[in-house]
Amino acid sequence: MCQEIVIIGGGIAGLSAASELARLRGAGHGILVLEAEEDVALHSSSRSAQQLIPGYGPGPVLELTRWSIDQILRAGEELAAPLAWPSAFVVAGRPEDVAAMAAPGMRSLSREDLVLLCPELAANPERYPSAAVDDSAVRTDASALVAWHRARAEAAGVEIRTDARVVGLSPQEGETWVVDVVGSGKTAARSETAVRARTVVNAAGSWAEHVGALAGATPQGLQPYRRTAALVSLAEPFVPEHPMVDDAAQDWYYRPDPVGAMISWGEAEPSEPCDATPHDGAVAALIETLERETALRITGTVKEWTGLRTSRPSDVPVCGWDTAAPGFFWLAGQGGYGFQTSSALARATAELVVQGRVGWWLSADTVEALRPAARDADVVLRCPTGTDGNPATGGAAL
Repeated sequence: MCQEIVIIGGGIAGLSAASELARLRGAGHGILVLEAEEDVALHSSSRSAQQLIPGYGPGPVLELTRWSIDQILRAGEELAAPLAWPSAFVVAGRPEDVAAMAAPGMRSLSREDLVLLCPELAANPERYPSAAVDDSAVRTDASALVAWHRARAEAAGVEIRTDARVVGLSPQEGETWVVDVVGSGKTAARSETAVRARTVVNAAGSWAEHVGALAGATPQGLQPYRRTAALVSLAEPFVPEHPMVDDAAQDWYYRPDPVGAMISWGEAEPSEPCDATPHDGAVAALIETLERETALRITGTVKEWTGLRTSRPSDVPVCGWDTAAPGFFWLAGQGGYGFQTSSALARATAELVVQGRVGWWLSADTVEALRPAARDADVVLRCPTGTDGNPATGGAAL
């Protein structure tokens, strides 16, 4: 049996693409998601800061973010609990540092207004004399959003296989692929299988460049970067409306959490694809910094982790057909914008795979910025044969 679409990667990118592809096609039958781990969303998608910031990122990311936030809020209105809710984002520091980080639409805060919002910064007026706030930012429940996409996809007939690591991708005559899959034996007997597919969607996160190499696809310059965070308890809990706070000079940040606070160094240290863990002493050093620079008093560490944020040199995700491997589709490089761009990128993926073009809801400039790098600049990207629809007449092609 030949699958219409095989999606490699069961994080927020792969699962949202699966649910949106099923919606646009009218059914999920013929869509297979392959996830290497024992469950979906165990790597970067389970280690998100869960803050969606409309002013965070380069121009194309801002457009993708605005559209995604709107869709996530709308989807949550039909559920028992919301998928996202308002939660302001504050950048605080010296005026020149705040100006360098502030995005269009952010509102300047006086020192007095900053202290009202963030009283823990009152004791350090030299470091935090000014600030800017994004009142349009929202918090999201990352696990609930992942579960919603999974449930939506499976209800439509999408098959999700875990413990299914892709170890080979071979193009075949008739514009199909053979996808070689190995099971580790952790959840069942060790197995080796081959899946035939018309379209392969590479949503493999930090492993996306490796998956592309298996297919002989065009390298995209995708680089994973480490970012360490922790959940900590506080001597004095935040009020519910307390914003997320980013230090404009050093880029560490914190936000309220039911256990107390989530804190992060905000670093971007290059890494190989892996199940990353914090460096020795990293969280302790961050706690020391926070207690020195603010009035926060941290009483314990509940959990700590390191996630990988994978980016292209442009810091813009890649979403589109590869120029050297017909039928191979890139959906990767979301960097630190994975959840906040996921709905828009899922829709763009679905429209390109099913219809051959992105609709007018996304600007031509953003569509162009998402285009995969090409070995030959004159190559015309196309929708491969065997998909469900014909190229549409409107929108911009990737």
